[in-house]
Amino acid sequence: MTRILLVESGSRYLLEGLISGIRESYGERIFVDLVTCYPGLPAGFQPETTRVYRVTDYRENRSRLVDDLKTNRYSILGMICSAEPIMTKWKWLLAARLPVKVFVLNENGDYFWLDWGHWASIRHFVLYRAGLAGAGAVHTLARLILFPFTLLYLLLYAATVHFARFARRTIR
Repeated sequence: MTRILLVESGSRYLLEGLISGIRESYGERIFVDLVTCYPGLPAGFQPETTRVYRVTDYRENRSRLVDDLKTNRYSILGMICSAEPIMTKWKWLLAARLPVKVFVLNENGDYFWLDWGHWASIRHFVLYRAGLAGAGAVHTLARLILFPFTLLYLLLYAATVHFARFARRTIR
């Protein structure tokens, strides 16, 4: 492994914590490139071994960014999924279109590989984000089941009020 691409699609402190672990595992000379929407470089990134791709430079043509990144032949893509809506379309576009192994870093600093071998972790992650894991699952499911009845009640209430108003006007 010689090149890693990181997508800064969340809080900067998560990436700053990750870079030190990458440097410890793979050495100081590994090339770690960055796709970001933030100005400047996160702490721990070395300008001499880092290329920075700013999504603002590729607003009009996303496929140009993908083509530019494919020429670098990355082996790993790391992206932050921390419940922050930052660069969501960009990170999933890169994960889908680049021929790399992808890992996901969450807001706790935990990560998992995005492949079939880690399906259980991915399922738990998605269910947790959707509010369908742990103690919140019952509350979310109850709200989901009650939604049609609540909507029906509100529609009937609005119809009753409007009918009563209409009836008062026609009686006068």
